[in-house]
Amino acid sequence: MDFSELNLNEQILTSLGEEGYSEPTPIQAEAIPVVLEGRDLLGCAQTGTGKTAAFAIPILQRLAERPAGAEKRKISALVITPTRELALQIHESFTAYGRHLKLRCAVVFGGVSQKPQEDALAKGVDILIATPGRLWDLMGQKLVDISKIDVLVLDEADRMLDMGFIHDVRRIVKKTPDSRQTLMFSATMPPDIAELANEMLKEPHRIDIAPAGSTVDTIRQFVYFVDREHKKDLLEYILEKSPVASVLVFTRTKHGADRLQRLLSKDGIKTASIHGDKSQGSRQAALKNFKDHRVRVLVATDIAARGIDIYELPLVINYDLPQEAETYVHRIGRTGRAGMPGVAISFCSYEEKLLLSDVEWLTGDLLCELTDNPYPMRNITPEKKDFVPSTYKSIGKKPRRGSRRR
Repeated sequence: MDFSELNLNEQILTSLGEEGYSEPTPIQAEAIPVVLEGRDLLGCAQTGTGKTAAFAIPILQRLAERPAGAEKRKISALVITPTRELALQIHESFTAYGRHLKLRCAVVFGGVSQKPQEDALAKGVDILIATPGRLWDLMGQKLVDISKIDVLVLDEADRMLDMGFIHDVRRIVKKTPDSRQTLMFSATMPPDIAELANEMLKEPHRIDIAPAGSTVDTIRQFVYFVDREHKKDLLEYILEKSPVASVLVFTRTKHGADRLQRLLSKDGIKTASIHGDKSQGSRQAALKNFKDHRVRVLVATDIAARGIDIYELPLVINYDLPQEAETYVHRIGRTGRAGMPGVAISFCSYEEKLLLSDVEWLTGDLLCELTDNPYPMRNITPEKKDFVPSTYKSIGKKPRRGSRRR
């Protein structure tokens, strides 16, 4: 199937062609017709499946097809997303796919001056992308009216729940018309999200592209067992051996991200870090430098990395294993996107072995242990397994299942 079979107008097809897209991903192929029919939608799809385009394209189509007498420059579509980076990414997608349409799109988020956002809203907006906190503030100031929207999108609903935004989201949704079409997307579907969907959606069509806990087949997943004090040395060993130009490294804390960035920079490795305490300008600059290959390593916390969308990111390293196993799925989903190959390597100290067990239970896979380890764990060394992959020069080959004895 290609996009021309989805009854999209020529302007959108032209924009998609200019972006290099001809075939929809599975979630796009299933979601676009449903959204065009005006039905509510619940999508369970992990990062990298193309879900942004799955709602952006049909929303643009619906707004472009409004009758000639329809009210223009009112907020017709509202997208709520948890982070500033995600909001900017979604805005970029709407702008790219709708570049040949006479529609106006704006994005509002906290952490920056409100005045430019006020000016954009004053000009009239068809599509608004917003983080919950800034949107609620603007609504309180009577600068945003969502009482006439046609389509509401709740993106990354599980993250909004994790970040404590659900109360704000509920308050915002109450200000929208009951007649709206609602689209909800979530990488995981815990009970709280299922309950939220039941509250806000009407007989939704459900799409499960990647069940909670699954990982992309094109991602090869490995683990090094290493004591905490040697993690930095092991990371530098990998960076020295690996030919990849861009490496995304996850830490558990903001302090840990900054500390690792300083240590790597001191050792001559071009590194940037992003986390929630960084200014918006600093975070955007770090992301741009990483995308433009001005820095090789980007160290990130989970929330800050949520909006990172880089098409070719070959290697993700879990410097610290996450407290929540579901976060592991989000993290490694930054690589192996749209069928591209990728590698995810996790560092596991003795103290993190239970976290690793949680990850393996959730994903249903045993991570393959890498034995080319110059800094083997001294506390308790796990049994070796019979698979030693040539990791760094074979990125892109299909993973083989390991059989590590526990």
